[in-house]
Amino acid sequence: MDAIQSHFLMRTSLIFLLLYLFQPSAAIETEICAGPKYVDVVENNSVGDVIANITIIHPGVTLTLKPPSDNTFRLRGRELLTAIEFDYENPVKSYDAIIICSEEPPGERQMELKIPVFVLNVNDNRPVFDQNTYHVNVSEASPVGTSVGQFAATDQDKDTQLFYTLTSDSMLFKLRSPTIPDVLTNATLDYEKVDNVRLVLYAQDTPLTKPEKSPSFTATTTIMVTITDQDNRPPWFQPCTKQNNGEAVICYSTGYTGSVVLNQIQTGVLPLEPGPLYAIDGDSGINEEITYLILSGNDGDYFEINANTGNISMLKPVNRPDTIHLTVLAAQKKNRNQFATTTVTISVLLKSDFRPQFQKSSYKGLITKVGSMAMDNDKPLIIHATDKDYPEEINPFIVYSVIGSDDFSILNGYLFMTKDLPDSTLSLHVVATDDSNGESDRAELIVEVKSVIIPPGSYGSQDMIALGVTLGILLFACLVVIGVLVHRMRKEKADWRKIYEVNVFRSSLGQSSGGFKKEFQYTNEAFQNTADEGGMGSGPSAVDDTPLTQAVRKSTLPLHTLQSDDTSDTGSDKADSEKEVKPILTKERRMEEGYKAVWFKEDIDPNAKEEVVIIPDSRVDDSEDEEDEEEEERPKSSNKTLKMDTDDTDLDSGLGVKMGDPPEDSDDDEALTSNL
Repeated sequence: MDAIQSHFLMRTSLIFLLLYLFQPSAAIETEICAGPKYVDVVENNSVGDVIANITIIHPGVTLTLKPPSDNTFRLRGRELLTAIEFDYENPVKSYDAIIICSEEPPGERQMELKIPVFVLNVNDNRPVFDQNTYHVNVSEASPVGTSVGQFAATDQDKDTQLFYTLTSDSMLFKLRSPTIPDVLTNATLDYEKVDNVRLVLYAQDTPLTKPEKSPSFTATTTIMVTITDQDNRPPWFQPCTKQNNGEAVICYSTGYTGSVVLNQIQTGVLPLEPGPLYAIDGDSGINEEITYLILSGNDGDYFEINANTGNISMLKPVNRPDTIHLTVLAAQKKNRNQFATTTVTISVLLKSDFRPQFQKSSYKGLITKVGSMAMDNDKPLIIHATDKDYPEEINPFIVYSVIGSDDFSILNGYLFMTKDLPDSTLSLHVVATDDSNGESDRAELIVEVKSVIIPPGSYGSQDMIALGVTLGILLFACLVVIGVLVHRMRKEKADWRKIYEVNVFRSSLGQSSGGFKKEFQYTNEAFQNTADEGGMGSGPSAVDDTPLTQAVRKSTLPLHTLQSDDTSDTGSDKADSEKEVKPILTKERRMEEGYKAVWFKEDIDPNAKEEVVIIPDSRVDDSEDEEDEEEEERPKSSNKTLKMDTDDTDLDSGLGVKMGDPPEDSDDDEALTSNL
């Protein structure tokens, strides 16, 4: 019995438990309101913005916010509103809006509606740099690509990527990348060229190629980079000229010059040109102290140098007229590996008792154009200074220079203008300097620059051109006349050719006589005083003259047959029978071309001097005009005949011709006589 009751009680308890649990579940499952599963709210919203609408399923349902939701949200009817301004940068990024839905009358049914609210981030904050200005140092010896430093900005918008831009007046630095603000060296640095660089760094919270409508914020900072000097240059003697040798810079000095007087000691610091001897550290940022030393050239110990200042002074007089070359060393005191040398040239001069002195205190001159000489009235302006230390007061070491203008130069005492200048009057000074001792004198120089004006009666450039054209025409005419004369001279060579042929003929006569040579004379009297049309004279016995006939007959015989008057004609007849010989001895004057004739004045006299008269042939190609011109050239009062005297030796060779006057009894026109 007890067992049955226990079992009954357990069943009853279980049933009641199930009924109790069943009643609430049925109430929850019955929805009387509904809303969105979640809501996104953009930060920086306005208070009272509607973020959700609640749906009521059954009428008579009321809505209330369950605390603490009522601090964040509020209800306006069925609308869920924001009660605060959300900020994504706050620690809380999401909220729950819990709404209790109750059915009227109270106590019937109710439910809780939970809506999660998430805050969304927007770009609403500017980037910020830690400092407005950064100061950094970098060595000039830093290699290209060395990092100077990182300069990052921060943005409260945690998820925002920042982009950087670097600007500068130089290209010595750059950024590693647009998103990494690491500043690097972009070129070799040189403290002497640039020792400070100002950089401006920009940070932007949107890409550099952002859309126009996207919000963007920018931050700016300044980076002051100081380039520090390194000890990488030797001392530089001053003054010097800087020159670039690749990335290295050198400063070239031409050295120093000075002078002392022979056998005299100079007290104090020795004056030098172009200035006192001193050097500076090539690294101006370090500017280490310099020490000086004479390396060579001071064999006689005449000079000493101050190790700290570089000033040179004399210890004793120089006793030889010479030029002394000192080699001076300048080195850094701390780093003796940095050093430089220079040369000091000291001239030993004779004592000077007088200074150069100009002959005038003022010079005035007129110059008309570049390169022209200055004139003093109608004479060249001479600028001259004398020196009584030299014979005739002429100092060969005096050099002249013009002070006040670089457009003039003085050469050998004459003033020239080297550049075109407008018409004006310049007031300058001229200086005469003795290069041997530096003594000088100064005089006033007034130069009037005036354009060239051609005075009346002078000739200008147009006149010179006309004169040149006229001279050219005259020269051309002279050349034409010379050409005509040369042409005529070539035609007259025929006469000289005849003389040569006679010489050949005379030689052949001598050879035919077996080498026997005697002087004899050929004269043709028949052609003297010619009056007939053929130019041949005919006296009473011109035809029947027995001596002439004999001479003509003998002309056909060899020379050895003409040695005596009583020689028989038998040999001649015999020779004619053996060989026909064309006679060249005749009293007829023929005009045939190529024909030559020789005639005799009297019988051949073996003891007489030979005289052959050659009549110039009148060839067909010779014009009558040329004969007329030859007649006009000869004096009318007397007819001269050209002679040629030769000895036996010259006759055979054709040399030794002697020109002379013809004999008085020769009246032949233009006869050429050759004494053979």
